[in-house]
Amino acid sequence: MATIELARLRAWTAVPTPRFVGGNRVDLLEGGSELFPRMRAAIAAAAREVWLATYIFHDDATALEMLDALIAAAARGVAVHVVVDGFGSNGTLPALRRRLAGTGVQLEVFRPLERWWAWLQPGQLRRLHQKLCVCDSGHGSEGGAVAFVGGVNIIDDKHDLRHGWTELPRLDFAVEVHGPLATAVHATARAMWARAHLARGWAEEVRTLARSAAPMAKARGLVRQLRGAAVLDAAADPSPMRAAFLVRDNLRQRRTIERSYVEAIRSARERIDVAVPYFYPGRVFRRALRKAARRGVRVRLLLQGKVDYRIAAIAARVLYDEMHANGVRIYEYTPAFLHAKVAVVDEEWATVGSSNIDPLSLLLNLEANVVVRDPDFARSLAARFEAAFAASTEVHAAPARAGWRRWLRRAGVAWAANLYLRVAGITGRY
Repeated sequence: MATIELARLRAWTAVPTPRFVGGNRVDLLEGGSELFPRMRAAIAAAAREVWLATYIFHDDATALEMLDALIAAAARGVAVHVVVDGFGSNGTLPALRRRLAGTGVQLEVFRPLERWWAWLQPGQLRRLHQKLCVCDSGHGSEGGAVAFVGGVNIIDDKHDLRHGWTELPRLDFAVEVHGPLATAVHATARAMWARAHLARGWAEEVRTLARSAAPMAKARGLVRQLRGAAVLDAAADPSPMRAAFLVRDNLRQRRTIERSYVEAIRSARERIDVAVPYFYPGRVFRRALRKAARRGVRVRLLLQGKVDYRIAAIAARVLYDEMHANGVRIYEYTPAFLHAKVAVVDEEWATVGSSNIDPLSLLLNLEANVVVRDPDFARSLAARFEAAFAASTEVHAAPARAGWRRWLRRAGVAWAANLYLRVAGITGRY
């Protein structure tokens, strides 16, 4: 047993730690209603390039406005690159391709599923779930980059893919980033587009490399691009905001986002507020929450109240008893659908991004979060939390029931989660 625990500790400490850089301005944006006008303005002001990566790019009126902005940028000579996920955007890909044909916008699809046999290819359960946009690269004399990171897909806030149009907008968040951190977002957005492009035309890329004057140097450059590597100066001016850009990939950064959450929870002194629609964390994450609540930290979870995926709702609710037994308070957001992936710890740590707290986000999908260490930003997000909690329903501990039913449900969810991960090629216990 001691050997197993030591191996787990070594694996955990090998996870890269967040690299915080100063000199950033990070603005909190709620929903597409706040995000999309900022994105369109940044695209309209772009002088050289635009990179956009998203899970869903729909074809409703709101999404078409964004598409028009990208097309207009390409028409004035800006290099516009868009990558969408092959599963999340599968239903709208034909319309997107028709609209973009001949416009100069370079569209790539991450792991497309346009033929049934695509499902037989390895890795198809690992999807591009990031939501990124970067305008200009931050190099040269024209000015710096502006980047957008969060959980908001390119779709109207009131448009739900499973339930149609809703009366109220979904709850979701993103951030607008100015400063050194935008360089890291730029590198990752480029890497996502390049990975999709290379997967589609790898044979031609290999031939191009072989015919080039310096094939090894170009190959090393391509590898750096695919990794999304960006060199940031951690000692940069810490004012006005220190922030880190975290990526979960299937290469070197498999558990970076999870580790950032867990270490913030372990160091919490006063409060932990977490909002995610899909909540089924692993044992390390759950243990950190339990211990925080037992040492007197106020721990509150804001989870999905309007069920969209029943298996996800069951997975979250099998953990309610465990959380309640340790003093964790649980709220279900019911005014509209919850899509936010955000958290606040104490008075200065906050994160906004695309990562849920479940096996898909923590172990499979490509995700991206921004972590901000700044009291003003934390207060701003905390205020949005309080408004959401006030509109939600607190779920209180249920009276004791026959134990075997709860055990059976929990065992069934755990079995299904582990089976899914094994099919996806992830081994080990979760």
